[in-house]
Amino acid sequence: MCRLCALVSADYFSPMENILALETMKEGHDGSGLGLILRDLGGEFEDLKDFPILSAIATDKGFYDLDEFMVSKGFRTKHMWEPQINLRPGMSIQRRDRYIVKAFEYPDAVKDQPWEVKARLLTDTRLEIRRMGEPDGSVFAFSFWPDVVTLKEVGDPLEVGEFFGLDTKPIPARIVFAQGRQNTNYAINLYACHPFFIQGQCTMTNGENTAFVPIKEYLSGRGEPAYMGYNSDSEVFAHILHFVRARLGYPLKYYKDVITPLADPEMERRAEAGALRLLKRSLRMLTIDGPNCVIGCDQDGTVFMVQDAKKLRPGVVGGVRGKVGLMSEVCGLTAAVPGRNTDHDVFPMKYDMAMVRPGAKEIEVCNQLDGSTTTINLA
Repeated sequence: MCRLCALVSADYFSPMENILALETMKEGHDGSGLGLILRDLGGEFEDLKDFPILSAIATDKGFYDLDEFMVSKGFRTKHMWEPQINLRPGMSIQRRDRYIVKAFEYPDAVKDQPWEVKARLLTDTRLEIRRMGEPDGSVFAFSFWPDVVTLKEVGDPLEVGEFFGLDTKPIPARIVFAQGRQNTNYAINLYACHPFFIQGQCTMTNGENTAFVPIKEYLSGRGEPAYMGYNSDSEVFAHILHFVRARLGYPLKYYKDVITPLADPEMERRAEAGALRLLKRSLRMLTIDGPNCVIGCDQDGTVFMVQDAKKLRPGVVGGVRGKVGLMSEVCGLTAAVPGRNTDHDVFPMKYDMAMVRPGAKEIEVCNQLDGSTTTINLA
């Protein structure tokens, strides 16, 4: 099993806090990779929130090809963060030529265009970069979006964090997702490393999605170019989130009803039972088959945890006012938020969707069975 750690805070913090929490859960990951997504950035990126940030890895040749490509598209470099690489003897990490975290100004042609036009440009550009680098592995492009940084590398999570210099020169953020990977079904591939990002939304998963093939085939037929790749069976969770929220426009709580629909008799307890029946029939191909624990982040920064109906993967949500963690294990949560009232910890079960909104003032638990929401105010 992989291990997951998401932190939501009212204040900026270092992603090393997530990595140290993963270290306490080390028995659940084998050191085959670390993935980080940082949102609502501080530090040197705090005043650059409106500028798209490209997160990528490249060879020297790929770096220069990428630079030429971005210039040809009209993107001009605004700011670049360079990690303080620390490759110590004994580390298992194989250093790559270039680690890219670069903010750009929009091309003149779209500067005054609506956000929808800019979002489409950013997505299409990322996909072009990915296709450009895939044949020879010269470029890996993970995200290209405002106020978002993605870092991924193969190796033990603690070593990877220190390798990037995050212990000495971190990029602070208010929302950080981190996954310590345990390689199971797939070759070690940077594109297979969680978290997965698409147009402002991301997910990471502990488990195995045995319904991967029909879900992938359904999504691939929706006409969205970004529904591609699928180097991991868990990547579809991010794409389903995007499909439900961005394409269909449903409220976030219905993500749970799409991936784990209720049995028909259970739906009768919900006020919108008729709509749920139609939802289940029309989106049946997006039903997951786990076990899976999924932690995700919506476009507005709301972070959530859901379990599938089998509930065979651990998951806990808890914290204090201003800082909440969503973790695979209690020991990880204790490492990240040691002073919390553990009586307020939430262990989402098969019908629950736990949500934490930006600012981390409270935990909301939506019950799928009856449609109710319980709010836990944090001290």
